[in-house]
Amino acid sequence: MRAIRVTEFGGTETLEQVDIDEPDPGPGEVRIDVKAAGINFADIMQRRGHYRGGPEPPYVPGMEAAGTIDAVGEGVDREVGDRVVAMTGGGAYAEKVVTPANGLFDVPPGMEFAEAAGFPVQFLTAHCCLHEWGGLDTEDADERVLIQAAAGGVGTAAVQLADAAGAESFGTASTQEKLELAERLGLGHPINYTEEAFEEVVEEKTDGEGVDLVLDGVGGDVFDASLDALNYRGRLVTYGVASGDPAQADTTRLLFENKSVIGYHLGRAMQHDPQSVLKAVPELTELLTAGELEVVVGERFPLSEAVDAHEYIENRNSTGKVVLEP
Repeated sequence: MRAIRVTEFGGTETLEQVDIDEPDPGPGEVRIDVKAAGINFADIMQRRGHYRGGPEPPYVPGMEAAGTIDAVGEGVDREVGDRVVAMTGGGAYAEKVVTPANGLFDVPPGMEFAEAAGFPVQFLTAHCCLHEWGGLDTEDADERVLIQAAAGGVGTAAVQLADAAGAESFGTASTQEKLELAERLGLGHPINYTEEAFEEVVEEKTDGEGVDLVLDGVGGDVFDASLDALNYRGRLVTYGVASGDPAQADTTRLLFENKSVIGYHLGRAMQHDPQSVLKAVPELTELLTAGELEVVVGERFPLSEAVDAHEYIENRNSTGKVVLEP
């Protein structure tokens, strides 16, 4: 079967298409005939060698896939032909992938595979960062949330979920087109960070109070400015380092400003406390099925064009979810 392999840590030149044997599912596993694989920035960080605990080359990347089950292992209560989406942990950039059956979700009725491939990582990350870790209170309509990269995969999910919770939302992006997308999804205050300092916009629009919660997957200077945008007892959830520049929190500042920083990693949360993550799945599935939430698929690339797909994201051209289709 065809697959994309990372041959060594580095740039996109380390991605190559190879022919490898089809994997066989073991006990508790299924094999999925992949119709779409979601690309996450974590895939890029792993390829660069900047992802703590990431795989060592050579390896097949990709942590989420949607398709149909074509083989089941011993002890699995699933049927061949089931339409599923999975958080695979790796190996999704291929025509077939083997994954634990307990990490599967049914594809919501009426949802195409490309959309399904963008559901698990981005929506579960957004929901957990907002609610389980970020403490967004759905009963408190006065909560204010700032979402960095609001037109990205996690960002578009977070915008919709913050709006559904009744929060006043602020969000950043680099172009008018991206901001218009986020605004259509429910963003209250779009901010073009290339033209104005988002922390100053927040200060002006909140009469100097700031926001209650920030979701930051960027790091670097954005992290520091996000702390400026927080109010008294504000919370910042850091879930990524898309800038490639890990931020360092000044604990003295947190102490005297009464602010908190919370780290979130979906994979580690699934290992240690899966119920806290998965309890959101029924609600999210229901809302997606009803059309009250949408997975924004920004661009699709054939599996053979994985290099172009990674470069598309790294060049900040992407909106929503970018997927590979074998």
